[in-house]
Order: sequence, then C-alpha cells, then structure tokens
Amino acid sequence: MEEEDPTPSVSLVVLGIMSWSIIFIFFRRTLPNFSFDFCSRLVATIHASLALSLASLSVQDWSCPVCPQASSSSPSQKRTLAVTLSYLIYDLGCCFLNKQLPLDTLFHHLVSITGIGACLLYGMSGAELVAALWVTEISTPFLHLRELIKELGFKDTDLNLAVDILFATFFTLGRMVGGPYVTHSTWAANNPILIKVMAMGLQLVSVFWFYKILNMVKHKLLKRVSANKKP
Repeated sequence: MEEEDPTPSVSLVVLGIMSWSIIFIFFRRTLPNFSFDFCSRLVATIHASLALSLASLSVQDWSCPVCPQASSSSPSQKRTLAVTLSYLIYDLGCCFLNKQLPLDTLFHHLVSITGIGACLLYGMSGAELVAALWVTEISTPFLHLRELIKELGFKDTDLNLAVDILFATFFTLGRMVGGPYVTHSTWAANNPILIKVMAMGLQLVSVFWFYKILNMVKHKLLKRVSANKKP
C-alpha cells in the first residue's frame, strides 16, 4: 500500500493543537471563577460543533454516508480528521494535567488517535472515519452541556434532567444505531487493519458507556419519581 505525503496534515494537526490550547487558556483567563474542567468542556463543545459541521460538509453521498468505501480520502475529509486529531491530542494532554484520565477515556483517545493517524498516513478510508466521527460526536454537545449547567447551579433541576435525556437519546441513536452500521461497513471493505481495529475498539467503548448511561438515566428517573411521591 502506497503511503501519501503526510506533511500538510501534520502541519494542520500542529496548528490545531496550538489553537485548542490558546482557546483553553483564553477561557481560563476570562472565566477565573470556573473550574479547569468547565473551561475544558467549553473547548470540547466548540470542537464537537466544528467537527460535526466539517464532517457533514465532507460527506460525498448522503444516500450512502460510508461511501465510497476503502477509497482515497478527499481533501475535505483529511482536513476534518486532522482537526479532530489535533483536538484529541490536546485533550489527552488536558486530561493528564487535570489528573482525570479513566482507563476507558484513555483507551478511547489512543484508539482514535491511532486510527485517524493511520487514515491520514495512508490517505484512504476517509469516508469511514468521517462517518465514525459524525456518529460519535452527535451526542457530545449534550454530554458537556449536562456538566456545564451543573457548575452553573442547575444540578438536579428539570433542565438538568432534560439535557441528560437528550444526551442519552442522541448517544443511543449515534453510537448504538449508527455505530454498528459504520463498524460493519468498515470491516466489510478492504480497509487497513488499523482502521478496522479502531472501528471495533470505538464500538466496544460505546457499548460500555451505553451501559453506564442507562444506569445513570435509570437512577435519575427513580430519584425524581421518589422525590415526587414525598408529601
């Protein structure tokens, strides 16, 4: 398999890491009363919104979002993936600095960084990776919003519960409906083994997180029902 010149993508990744870091520092300086995690989640929300927009714009055929399979990546797909790769590297550093890096998050980041890096190196499988990015990021804004509103003082409110339910709904649709479709399409095509392993690894993490989210929603709904029953 012939590898493409990765220089343009490397330059974009380096620029992206610097940009995400500058945005984070800006939030830390302008929002001194909020936590490290709060500022980090603001950056994550910006990335998720940007990634979803870029991924949507780089889909070549919405009747088959994972097509053409195992083909050369388009310039827009490479840019989209380079932006996300830069964010993942930046965010991994943030997790180390904040000393909050559970094993599932570490596994998710390492698998994603390896898979996207391989895609940019080989210059192929862009359609599969962009589709994977879309289904994984569709729920991310709600993931961070639920934590942001807690720090803003809305914990255990109707707004908090509504965002939790929206997050669980979009996560289920993206990761547990779209995710298996993208994973199957990636394995069925003649993609590099690293790309296939990444797809399977992300789906396994998604199943684990789905189990945790179901328990979270169940706990919150039971807590709300119990509170309503009290005189």
